[in-house]
Amino acid sequence: MTLNQIIQLLPKVVKYNLKIIFAGKFIWFLLAAFIFFAFFMFQNAWKREEINEGLIYSILLFPCILLIFYPAVFGIQNDEDSRILEILFGIPDYKYKVWGVRLLMIYVAIFAILIVFSYIAIILLYPVNPLGMSLQLMFPVLFFGNMAFMLSTITRSGNGTAVLMIIIGIALIFISKMNGMDRSFWNVMLNPFGMPEGFHPMIWESVLIKNRIFLFSASLIWAMIGLLNLQKREKFV
Repeated sequence: MTLNQIIQLLPKVVKYNLKIIFAGKFIWFLLAAFIFFAFFMFQNAWKREEINEGLIYSILLFPCILLIFYPAVFGIQNDEDSRILEILFGIPDYKYKVWGVRLLMIYVAIFAILIVFSYIAIILLYPVNPLGMSLQLMFPVLFFGNMAFMLSTITRSGNGTAVLMIIIGIALIFISKMNGMDRSFWNVMLNPFGMPEGFHPMIWESVLIKNRIFLFSASLIWAMIGLLNLQKREKFV
């Protein structure tokens, strides 16, 4: 296949995969994410909370996790239900060629949505750097998205994965509220714009870098486990 043919085919492949990934219920998750985002903005404005970058990050955190929920949790089940999974097993190294590309497209789409949400926050609440804010939010998105993908390859059930992710999410929120966790780089919910009072900026920067390395490393591990699980053909067909 020539480079010209690849370039002509690429938009069709992207469009086809996006239809599979975001078909069905994703529009409702997108709508729910925007409603929660709007509600959190209104609530904080009504209470006249101190508005800063840390607050905007907190407001966007739940909607951005909600955006990754459907494509990551139900992706494998959607393939299985539509009989696409059986076809994919006939493609050599399909785990890299298909799901690797799909995961990339999911995160690019969510990154673009987060930039739009950030611009809305600028208009309605507080001036932030949309690119910087969206990049910081992508760390928890990658962490939860790849974890959900990995669990979906283990359970092979969207509903089962959803239950597990909700339990894990509640547990992580509870842990993040524990004493001292707002200063720990192990905190998955760490707010990079919410430096604790009396904390030295250089120490905070070190904690933040370690936290982002931890989240990114864990994301890579979840993705690799998920892709390796997809090699066990007998589990899925």
